[in-house]
Amino acid sequence: MNAIIVTGGKQYKVAEGDEIFIEKVDAEAGDTLVFDQVLAILDGDKKAKFGTPVIKGASVDATVVKNGKGKKVVIFKYNPKKGYRNRQGHRQPYTKVKIEKIHKTARKAAADAAPAEAEA
Repeated sequence: MNAIIVTGGKQYKVAEGDEIFIEKVDAEAGDTLVFDQVLAILDGDKKAKFGTPVIKGASVDATVVKNGKGKKVVIFKYNPKKGYRNRQGHRQPYTKVKIEKIHKTARKAAADAAPAEAEA
């Protein structure tokens, strides 16, 4: 099963077990993220489900693997015959996440389940 999610202004096609690089988010390694902006769920040969624009109640659970910086991109500007040369570098920060579970429908809130366990 695949899903198309939105995070950091970009769209990603993900499946359970995938590790993807997304725009940096404020989370430490081992933290859990929930992506609730799911545009589509593609379930193999079965019928695909598309949202308008998002599927209500659908979500994707992910775990942060690490935060880091990408490879250096060198920006070099020059004007021929003028002696102007300008060199600049940039490393884009990223967060690497592992997709754990794709939920097609809304889940019961953990807060509702906790009191039920306490009473039993």
